[in-house]
Amino acid sequence: MGILSLSLIRGLIFQVVGTIFGMIVVVGWRAVTSKDPLWFGETAWFFGGVVGVIAFLYGAGVFADWIKVTRGKEVSDHVEEPAGWKKYISISYDHKVIGIQYGLTSIALIGVAGTMAMIFRLELASSGLQFLETDSYNTLMSMHGMIMIAGILLGVGAMANYLVPLMIGASDMAFPRLNAFAYWINVPGAVLVLSALFLNGVDAGWTNYPPLSANLEKLGFQTFLLGVYMIGLSSITGAINVIVTTIRMRAPGMTWFRMPIFVWAALAAAIIQLIATQLIALSFQLVMFQRMLGMGFFDPIQGGDVLLYQHLFWFYSHPAVYIFVLPGLGVISEVLPVFARKPLYGYRWVAMSSIGIALVGFLVWAHHMFTSGMAPYLRVPFMFTTLLVAVPTGVKFFSWVATLWGGKISFPTPMLFTIGSISIFLLGGLTGPPNATVATDLHLHDTYWIVGHFHATMFGGFVFPFIAAIYFWYPKITGKMYSERLGKIHFWIMFPAFYVMSLGQMQAGLLGMRRRIADYSQLLGVDISMLIVTIAGFAIFLSMLIFVYNLALSLRRGEVSVRNPWGSRSPEWQLPSPPPKHNYEDNPFEVVGEPYDYGLAGSTYVGELQPRQPSPSPAPSPAGD
Repeated sequence: MGILSLSLIRGLIFQVVGTIFGMIVVVGWRAVTSKDPLWFGETAWFFGGVVGVIAFLYGAGVFADWIKVTRGKEVSDHVEEPAGWKKYISISYDHKVIGIQYGLTSIALIGVAGTMAMIFRLELASSGLQFLETDSYNTLMSMHGMIMIAGILLGVGAMANYLVPLMIGASDMAFPRLNAFAYWINVPGAVLVLSALFLNGVDAGWTNYPPLSANLEKLGFQTFLLGVYMIGLSSITGAINVIVTTIRMRAPGMTWFRMPIFVWAALAAAIIQLIATQLIALSFQLVMFQRMLGMGFFDPIQGGDVLLYQHLFWFYSHPAVYIFVLPGLGVISEVLPVFARKPLYGYRWVAMSSIGIALVGFLVWAHHMFTSGMAPYLRVPFMFTTLLVAVPTGVKFFSWVATLWGGKISFPTPMLFTIGSISIFLLGGLTGPPNATVATDLHLHDTYWIVGHFHATMFGGFVFPFIAAIYFWYPKITGKMYSERLGKIHFWIMFPAFYVMSLGQMQAGLLGMRRRIADYSQLLGVDISMLIVTIAGFAIFLSMLIFVYNLALSLRRGEVSVRNPWGSRSPEWQLPSPPPKHNYEDNPFEVVGEPYDYGLAGSTYVGELQPRQPSPSPAPSPAGD
């Protein structure tokens, strides 16, 4: 198989060609209609970007089966894939391969965003401008935020894609081809976002508030906004798959309250993705149209309203926090009972708390706007709804503490990161109410206190659980055991370093340090704090390099894993490692008990797997999904 036959390589070539073609079409049209200037401007980059994304998907082969169906040809659900590593950069309809593709892309984007953070943290290590100009700093800071969020969103997709079908007894996702589309559109989207670096950058922060994001001197905004739009489209289509798969494809006997908690969490996150993502897509789309076509959606001179953008943006972007956090909290609830050897306390309450967080999460967005000039009478209702989120979140904390109480606890690496995530997420939770309360938020907003709080929420709610999940399911995914020694070194560098970083950021914020600035005065007295924060940030970066090294080394030299090294009751651990291509196609099971009855004698969750009698090969499907 030649390199040009690989979907990723072919798709990238097609994207470059498609982008150039689309731009030439716009320039040619401007020449025919005698419009000046003819050179490549906003409209050319926008149209070229759209054509490039479509060309990428066509070149990669994402549309292949759908095109066959439109021509009346039959397609098969059993697709031949390249062997070895090549299948991870090629089209696959296997949810496990797609989950790994999501995961690898997530780690890559988080690495890019983390590298950007290390560059501008060096600039912030002391007062005064060292080596970055303010424009370069603003671009790195803005792109760090959005690329990190995109990486986290793909990490959620990785866990949901790989685990949900295995946990509910399904052979695959409900719509395998749509699942492939949802992943692969992220690739040209990420290319567009990164291309903003070479088009004068972006300087409006990750929120992209107009009028800054409507600055026509920054051509990079056009590709940046378009790239995030494509990643949002991936989020919506992926959510459809998770919801339908969970509702329609559960194993016999798996009632709603016999589902694994992670599936509840993934379902709640998917509901938010499906409903809310259109709003950030709309807000970005309106900014793109204002830039290209002169429409004044957010221009007060033309009758627009800049606060309209903030309402649209935050209606998605605060619930988006729960898109990231809910699967992470689901991982915590999965891992704790395994290593505490006790039933998960209050299972039904924990399950419903995920739905509760998702629903209340739609009612809190305007607490980001207390200082924006929003109507003052709206502040108090949003203050109360924001504080209300603590109730379903508190249910989870009480469950975790009760599950640990009196348990026979062991501390392999997944458990260390799980305990660490609870501790850090608690820090994020306790520093949240001052931001939700109007009187204190007016003083804390736009300070480094918010930076410290947000990082604690993201690291405790997603990053640490995501790492715990990778370590926990690594034997299932690869059939190999990771290095426990490297895993614990990773934890004991990252955990204290994060506390130093986050608490240092909060302290600087209380002293008056503003966020999103390249320079600060020595009179603030935060020089030492900012230096310590920078050192802690580099320690976290080092720990993540150890993490990636551990995963790569263990894949080649790791010990072969037994089928169920943790003694888990979850269905996926009853399969060989790695699982067969179609999961339970030849060995279906029936749920006969409760999912988390660890330590209870005679308790069984899934019935004994019975081999299915061989059946004739399925006929080709007359239509794609």
